[in-house]
Amino acid sequence: MSTIVITPPGRLNLPAWRELWESREVLYRFGVRDIVLRYRQTAVGVAWVILQPLAAAGIFAIVFGQVANLSSGNVPYFVFSLAGMLVWNLFNGIVGRSSSSLVANQALVSKVFFPRMLVPLSSVLSVLVDFLVATALFVVLLFVYGINPGWQVLTLPLWVAVAVVFASGIGLAASAVMVKYRDVNYALPWVMQILLYATPVAYTLDSVPRDLLWLFNLNPLTWLLECFRWAALGSPAPPAWQMFGIAGVAVLVFAAGTLVFQKMERGFADVI
Repeated sequence: MSTIVITPPGRLNLPAWRELWESREVLYRFGVRDIVLRYRQTAVGVAWVILQPLAAAGIFAIVFGQVANLSSGNVPYFVFSLAGMLVWNLFNGIVGRSSSSLVANQALVSKVFFPRMLVPLSSVLSVLVDFLVATALFVVLLFVYGINPGWQVLTLPLWVAVAVVFASGIGLAASAVMVKYRDVNYALPWVMQILLYATPVAYTLDSVPRDLLWLFNLNPLTWLLECFRWAALGSPAPPAWQMFGIAGVAVLVFAAGTLVFQKMERGFADVI
């Protein structure tokens, strides 16, 4: 028989990591449930995971590549924009699904005891499944177009992990704030839509006017996309400060999101 000792939070109110690890089965079950619910009773099923980035990449290739006649470097514009959509969908999916996870599971949050942080973190599992399915198609296209990214493809898991950590930090904070302020449910999709076009997802930094380049370089998502394309497409290597910078920013954002979540968690049951 195990004994649960409840202690007051410390100065930083850090999460009980041992408790989170012991309750990891909850995270797994939430993730599996999200996957099943997402594709249950759908005619196309998991194919939606492939159709969505393909359609977006196709539209970007037509609008930016054909109409605007922007350059995509030494790779076809469709593959270039698809690579951007993969990492963007990963980031956007985690932020979007985790932010609404607590409100969507309010009955469990208010009545059952378990580490609440596992609810938004479980969204990562379903989004990663979508990402891996779409990435399999992307790899096939690399072979079809004869694109060899080189040795840097070995760093691809690192940038995926950075994207997951970065998005999870934002998702943790957003999910906690949404419990009290449902405005987040309306504001967050709008902000993400703006970020989609304020980040070089469908265009290169070379296409940005030089007097505005500094503004794009302030966006950490720009660093992430440049690192991802370097690893996945063999694009020119980004500056070292971007590589180390995005990793540092991701860790800081996750830490900040964790602290915000922990600070607001004690009031969840009262306001949800």
